[in-house]
Amino acid sequence: MTHSVSRRQYLLRSGLGFGALALNGIVAADQHSTPDGRPHFQPKAKRVIWLFMRGGVSHMESFDPKPALNQFAGKSISDTPYADVLDPKHSKDLRVVVVDDANGQSRNTIYPLQTDFKKYGQSGIEISDWFPHIGSCADDIAFIRSMWTTDNNHGAQVQFHSGRHMLDPRSPTIGAWINYGLGSLSDNLPQFINIGPRFFDKRDGHYLGPAYDAVNLKIDPANPLDYASPYGGMSTDEQLRSLNFTNGLNRLAAEQFPGDSGLEARIKSYELAYRMQTAVPDVLDFASESAETRKLYGLDQAETKEFGQQLLAARRFSERGVRFIQIMHGDGAAGAWDNHSGLKKGHAKLSQQVDLPTAGLLKDLKQRGLLEDTIVVFATEFGRTPGSQGADGRDHHPFGFSVWMAGGGLKGGIVHGATDELGFHAVEDPHYVTDVHATINHLMGIDPRRLEVPGYKRLDQDYGHVIKDIIA
Repeated sequence: MTHSVSRRQYLLRSGLGFGALALNGIVAADQHSTPDGRPHFQPKAKRVIWLFMRGGVSHMESFDPKPALNQFAGKSISDTPYADVLDPKHSKDLRVVVVDDANGQSRNTIYPLQTDFKKYGQSGIEISDWFPHIGSCADDIAFIRSMWTTDNNHGAQVQFHSGRHMLDPRSPTIGAWINYGLGSLSDNLPQFINIGPRFFDKRDGHYLGPAYDAVNLKIDPANPLDYASPYGGMSTDEQLRSLNFTNGLNRLAAEQFPGDSGLEARIKSYELAYRMQTAVPDVLDFASESAETRKLYGLDQAETKEFGQQLLAARRFSERGVRFIQIMHGDGAAGAWDNHSGLKKGHAKLSQQVDLPTAGLLKDLKQRGLLEDTIVVFATEFGRTPGSQGADGRDHHPFGFSVWMAGGGLKGGIVHGATDELGFHAVEDPHYVTDVHATINHLMGIDPRRLEVPGYKRLDQDYGHVIKDIIA
């Protein structure tokens, strides 16, 4: 143990860069054997770009139009032909509770739609006026309008990524499972990247080990992540000598302790950390991108520049072999999409930030031939209530909401599942959040039951069910 600690301290100061990241490999390598990195069956996709809108996007003002909200606006749900949506039998294992807000206005009072809808593409799918650019890609997208979850607070962000309630023992996220199950596509880059804010759970690997956590990046070529700069201004040559010296120590240890199967993994993790110092900033250097491509992602507009840079980086990372790129949009503990009040103003502003860059990503991937083996997911932790909260907002709503997926083996131009006339419950082909995970695993050629770790029991619900109707 003393030898291990001193080596760790040395690495953090040796200038190898990403020292803490390299140490993740040490911890994980000693825990359990890992899969061989090969798909269990022929995959349709190689990589995932996961776009997550933190806070709860209103499904009724995005991808699931409900004209009945305008027809019965201002009335109690109980006074409409759809009063039965309040029956608890519809709400899975949750109990519907209708309460009054601080101003005495009931959340049971129907709040009208805050935007209009148009039909897009040959498919004629209706999409909100807040997402016209995504609308232009409708024929490449599978919209799932029947999601549900069991957490009615923002811990649902944890649940959407792991399948487990935030109060349950923490479990690996979908990105960690993909990272764990499949081999590397790049010798110079991490296999799992996170860009953007996280709050409720900043880890992914959990019992798989910290090697399967996402590497957190910033869109800054000069300083993309912690430990990117050599310690004390050490030169590249000095870093390389430090790396070789450390690897030499590990190989001596391998001779002394031949039963330590993790040493080779440790050496590889140090070498990857060293190579990443050059490879990551290179990916984040957009100088080679054309003016047309920059405009496609909205880099020429103040409102879309930040998210556009993140999505352009996602494309560049994906074409260089990164398996899972997770981008979180919406700052703050709950997430900026959490519009309990001022929904029209808030959602209009936020959708403007993400709409054009997201469509740009889809179009760029498609024209480069990458969309056919790249899965793009646009998700959020839950939807918003049909009733009002305060004068001009909507509350959290886990009983029915929307996500969409595109690319890698998925059908385009389809709508799957449905909520009731008020958007309250998922009533047609309802899907718990891990059904999205199961579909991704299937398209990536993974049988999640074959990735089980001894000593950890997973619920059948954790595995989810493949949404077969959206697969081409």
